[in-house]
Amino acid sequence: MSGRTQARACPERTCVGCRERAAKSDLLRIVAIGDECLPDHRGTLPGRGAYVHPAVVCLDQAVRRRAFPRALRSAGPLDTEELRKALAVQAAATP
Repeated sequence: MSGRTQARACPERTCVGCRERAAKSDLLRIVAIGDECLPDHRGTLPGRGAYVHPAVVCLDQAVRRRAFPRALRSAGPLDTEELRKALAVQAAATP
């Protein structure tokens, strides 16, 4: 017996809002395009990404801590209005 299991490891990322580790599939990837943060639902947009739980609470914590410019290595503040709209739509669609 080699000791290896058949189960594959699930990639984990850290939420920049609450700083908790979670499965990559449970988090929303955020990228900076220009001077605004945009959600990357498919995970295919180019550039550096930051991860956040798809909850307004975590988004608010990340904005308060100024975590997006730090995580995305941006020189100035980033606009999160589109991200906030996307989370509101996602929350409304979830029963």
